Amino acid sequence: MAQVSVVTGGNKGIGYAICRGLAKQVGGCVILTARSEERGQAAVAALQAEGCETVFEQLDITDADSIKGFKERVYKKYGGIDILCNNAGIAYKNASTDPLLEKATVTCETNLVGTRNVTNMLLPMIKPGGRICHVSSMAGIINYSFPDVNNPYRLRLLSDDLTEEQVMKVMREYFVAVENDDYTYFKKDSAYSFSKVLLTALTRVQGRMIEKDPRGILINCCCPGYVDTDMTSHKGPLTVDEGAKTPLMVCQLPPDCVTQGEFFREEKHFNWEGNCYY
Repeated sequence: MAQVSVVTGGNKGIGYAICRGLAKQVGGCVILTARSEERGQAAVAALQAEGCETVFEQLDITDADSIKGFKERVYKKYGGIDILCNNAGIAYKNASTDPLLEKATVTCETNLVGTRNVTNMLLPMIKPGGRICHVSSMAGIINYSFPDVNNPYRLRLLSDDLTEEQVMKVMREYFVAVENDDYTYFKKDSAYSFSKVLLTALTRVQGRMIEKDPRGILINCCCPGYVDTDMTSHKGPLTVDEGAKTPLMVCQLPPDCVTQGEFFREEKHFNWEGNCYY
């Protein structure tokens, strides 16, 4: 049976390149999702013009009803999923003057909570040998947000007993700190990097929770690099196809791979402190 891949936020940038890469490298059916039906359909039309087998499904990862509807449609049409690449995310521009609490909540609700909700909803549909990739960032390594090795939040997030609820609790405590203008333990105006640190932490938790699942599913996260996209105001030196290389690798980790809940960049395996394993 042909493989089924899902890419969130696939209408442009790295997500678009991941869809193209999966269509060419894996084949089967690639489901490109986006909030905007118009933009999603246009992206699918462009990919199909290149000979890439893709279809569009509307999905807003911040909307629980949208996620539920997406799951029901995909299950009815395909019965399951082989690859889930959680690429959708947002970042405010450095020049943004929006309130810090707004930036913190909107960014975390998308990059962390939305990704968690999509994964938890679709996990029962992942087929044996399935792969889940969360697109994180170099800002998602623990040393970026918490360089002080004695920071209590660093220690909490590094705990081997960390749970999903504890990750969410740290997020809520961050919101309170921002609201109170208290940056004793957190960097000021760091919504994007903090959301990605928590996403990396969530990946570790999810990997630990799934490691005994008989389906042999792997959940990992990665940094695509500094890519020329709208999110970086086109300052990144990498093309979107270069940025897609590591996510595509994580989406296709071989059957004998046991890397679970880990972080990759530059197509290599790194630890959460940013040190390369090999």
